[in-house]
Amino acid sequence: MLFFSVWLASCDSITQNKSESAAFARLAKWETAFDRSALLEAREVQVEHAEKGDLSVIEVKPDEEYQEMDGFGFTLNGGSAMLMMTQLSEKKREDLLEELFSRQESAIGINFLRLSIGASDLDEKVFSYVDLPEGRTDPELEHFSLAYDTLYLVPILQSILSINPHLKIMGSPWSPPIWMKTNSSPIGGSLRKEYYASYANYFVKYIQAMEEAGIPIYAITIQNEPEHPGNNPSMSMEPEEQAEFVKSHLGPAFQKANISTKILIFDHNCDNPEYPIAVLNDEEAYPFIDGSAFHLYAGEIEAMSKVKEVHPEKNIYFTEQWTSSRGDFGQDLEWHTRNLIIGASRNWAKTVLEWNLAADREQRPHTPDGGCSMCLGALTIDKDTVVRNVSYYIIAHASKFVPAGSTRIASTKSKDLPNVAFKTPEGKNVMVVLNSCEQPKFFELQMGDEKTMTHVSAKSVATFVW
Repeated sequence: MLFFSVWLASCDSITQNKSESAAFARLAKWETAFDRSALLEAREVQVEHAEKGDLSVIEVKPDEEYQEMDGFGFTLNGGSAMLMMTQLSEKKREDLLEELFSRQESAIGINFLRLSIGASDLDEKVFSYVDLPEGRTDPELEHFSLAYDTLYLVPILQSILSINPHLKIMGSPWSPPIWMKTNSSPIGGSLRKEYYASYANYFVKYIQAMEEAGIPIYAITIQNEPEHPGNNPSMSMEPEEQAEFVKSHLGPAFQKANISTKILIFDHNCDNPEYPIAVLNDEEAYPFIDGSAFHLYAGEIEAMSKVKEVHPEKNIYFTEQWTSSRGDFGQDLEWHTRNLIIGASRNWAKTVLEWNLAADREQRPHTPDGGCSMCLGALTIDKDTVVRNVSYYIIAHASKFVPAGSTRIASTKSKDLPNVAFKTPEGKNVMVVLNSCEQPKFFELQMGDEKTMTHVSAKSVATFVW
């Protein structure tokens, strides 16, 4: 571990005098306050010099690099796409997609999306791509069809990719077709052994069909939340089952079809890092796997580093965290920034994704009997109006400034000012800093031999760019 000298500052404010530094001559800052008094607002940097000595120091070292970032974004579930297509006028929808996905100054530059393969619990109904009457099966997948996705999801994705053709897209299944499952139900159950080959081909057909629609799938996870079979839809999948599925079926099927889409395992909580480790320990499955995906509804974010330590050649992805319609804006902004934007990135995540991109005022649509009825969208969409909620700002503080291909770089760990730093492909430095104190926090920002004084407003998140 890298060690930097840190002076911990209290939450007291201090006296400042102006100073200047060539390295920080163009230092800029954007802030969002816990009380919403500032929402991703460009603020005066106030480059300062402190006369007191008890000042936090954050040193950034651009030459000490960690993982390359694939991006920051959301899950674009079918319900989000449906609302955009049915509730927004064409002009409103076009303007919104530009705001979300372009690299214009007024946009937030989302650069990674996760999709559900078939229905998630935030679709209006449960469906797969091979739905059949009860009692029928189709091992050869002759009836495979993306028909429902072409109503809303595919058109929205095509519009997004016309704005940002470099967007990366991940697919995750909540359940295979029910005739492949042990309980013949969309909720719970397991994948029948006799359908492992068919299910591998199901992934192949999905990737090929999306490619034909102009939508490249960058990565897939094998199963969303394989240890939580209570959603509608959902499925249980043990680590031994994932290893067997990958090594004997999915990996070879991708090879045979010349598919380069990355295969990710686990896609569940940080309380069980032993799960992905067990799958990666399988020597035959290992070569087919790019990395492991995580959520944080249980456990600690540092568990991702445990997996990285055991299998350092494999990548880490953070793929889902929801905010509740009953939550508090400031508390959610603080927790998600601390644990995900900062915490997940510091623990090797190549992606940081919040849950659903959009919902209506009642947190709909969602599936009956197991769909999430409290999942607050990053956007609330209702009759051609759009409200931006807390996860919009959580992600925007990174996505707007940290494009895909950026690299996490070393920065001082600080209890008072949690932070994470990146270097962009254009050579800019970006740092996200959290101040949970009731007073502004002044600190010394150092890079090489140069340093300057700046601050984060009370109870705020700030992104610095220089």
